[in-house]
Amino acid sequence: NQIKAIRSFISQRVDYIVLSPITESGWDTVLEEAREAGIPVILADRCVDADASLYTTWVGTDSFQEGEKAGRWLEENLKEKNRLYEDINIVILQGTPGSSAERGRTEGFASVASRYGNWHILDCQSGDFTTAKGKEIMEQFLASYPDIDVVVSQNDDMTFGAMEAIAEAGLTMGVGGDIALISFDAVKEALELVRKGKINVDIECNPEQGEYIHRVIQKLEQGLAVEKAYEVEEMVFTYR
Repeated sequence: NQIKAIRSFISQRVDYIVLSPITESGWDTVLEEAREAGIPVILADRCVDADASLYTTWVGTDSFQEGEKAGRWLEENLKEKNRLYEDINIVILQGTPGSSAERGRTEGFASVASRYGNWHILDCQSGDFTTAKGKEIMEQFLASYPDIDVVVSQNDDMTFGAMEAIAEAGLTMGVGGDIALISFDAVKEALELVRKGKINVDIECNPEQGEYIHRVIQKLEQGLAVEKAYEVEEMVFTYR
């Protein structure tokens, strides 16, 4: 559908195309078509696995760093509790397979987890970034693994579903709960749950990228050079 939309934009001879790709791969042909039509393509939020000359610039967040921040938070939290070298059982709710957000957050967290032989990643399954699928997969995790210590959920929507499943299983979550919750995105509803201690930590995926994109287009309109990438700043939100 995204490729079809881009081809429609090309046929309409638009001035710019802003693309937030669902997956990283499969873009070479249509991006080449845009380049041949002389239409700059600006990637927003997510990147593509393609020749960098096929797009003008990328504006977004570093998903690998987001995953790494989640791992470092868990490291520090366990250290504070004197549990850093205890056996810790972890399950991961992954996002849409092949998306840069899923890959980056998975690899970033793994870069920290791999340092600890006592961090046991019991299972990783895709909840496709949705609440319903997040709940379904979390129910499967709870049925398969009776001693889960940490849930890493790669976006807030899946976290909301996971929380429903955990509550229905009669377990507690968050600060002082049976299961620690690590989430991503930091939407308003999730931050309220962080404030209440129901979610332990939420790694921001800064959505305020429109202003950066606007500036890029202004520069291009003036014939000025732009950077190949613009990374927006992100925060980590915790109960305290």
